[in-house]
Amino acid sequence: MNPVELARPEIRALQPYSSARMEADTGSIWLNANESPWPPLAPDSPWNRYPDPQPAPLLEALAELYGVRREQLLVGRGSDEGIDLMVRAFCAAGRDAILVSPPTFGMYALCARVQGAGIVEAPLRRDFALDAEAVLAAVTPAVKLVFLCAPNNPAGAGVPRAAILRLAEALAGRALLVVDEAYAEFADPDPAGVSVAGDLDRHANLVVLRTLSKAWGLAGARIGALLADARLVALLRKLMPPYPLPSPSVQAALRVLTGQDRQAMRERVRIVRAERTRLAAGLAQSRCVRKVLPSQANFLCVRFHDAAAAGAALLAAGVVVRDVRRYPMLGDALRISIGTPAENDRVLEVLQVLPPVTQPVESAPRGEVHA
Repeated sequence: MNPVELARPEIRALQPYSSARMEADTGSIWLNANESPWPPLAPDSPWNRYPDPQPAPLLEALAELYGVRREQLLVGRGSDEGIDLMVRAFCAAGRDAILVSPPTFGMYALCARVQGAGIVEAPLRRDFALDAEAVLAAVTPAVKLVFLCAPNNPAGAGVPRAAILRLAEALAGRALLVVDEAYAEFADPDPAGVSVAGDLDRHANLVVLRTLSKAWGLAGARIGALLADARLVALLRKLMPPYPLPSPSVQAALRVLTGQDRQAMRERVRIVRAERTRLAAGLAQSRCVRKVLPSQANFLCVRFHDAAAAGAALLAAGVVVRDVRRYPMLGDALRISIGTPAENDRVLEVLQVLPPVTQPVESAPRGEVHA
């Protein structure tokens, strides 16, 4: 089955914009793109030229990192661009829909609303585990995309690889399964593997989103990757702007993907996992904490007796955390990213002196949280 057949007809027939850099990739005198012939004064920075839309060195490095072929990979401005491209390509306004399992990352629903697409919900279980049966039962003919965040944001729960592949098989010919693996590097090792990127050849309707923003520390560079069937990648390239990746961002990505930086990333991930365990144990001993949810990501979702008071106390101490009370089933929770050991110590110091005030849980207004 060709996954492109599920896309909007007008997108399949679309003639993509052909940028000047796409029309010619060799030469020494560049007079085809209305650029300045002089680079900026910054040394060794030829940023007067438009960047390659899909830089070959970056594609090669990411393809090797994720275990896919270059033609199965599309790089863009973070995972958000991949989400937006998928919704625009496959969901016609007023006709098609996406399916999400709340509480989950808010960009899926936001992109659908901007596109005028419907949103079907198959909520997570009360323990925040994926309910695969509920997902399949909720799929309607209008659903073109099923979004799955693995590990989940904001709750932090992991998703078994076997469950993801079962969904991909059951949805074949009906919908595409988009698996957001933004936090995959932080998940505990699994003998069967954490990522499903290696299963793309067996499931043409499987799409995987990866990012360099989290484990690789490049949130400011905005480098994300969409891994999918090569035909789908070619389709999505039609929708991308001519020059999606700034040259400094590409250079930053290539620097961290080579040499000693890879080992440094692995060591930092090891520290995050260890600190996640230590911080969870410490928070569980705090009188103001009701429960620390299990996490496979680089954050903890924490239930409080009084989440507003806890958040205010942390902020007064200079610690900024995420208020996730607007999410369903999380009306008493804050999301706390794993920081350095010293930063985590500060969180524990602040919260350990708060009293266990018990009051009715009040959720903040519902809405999307985008990070």
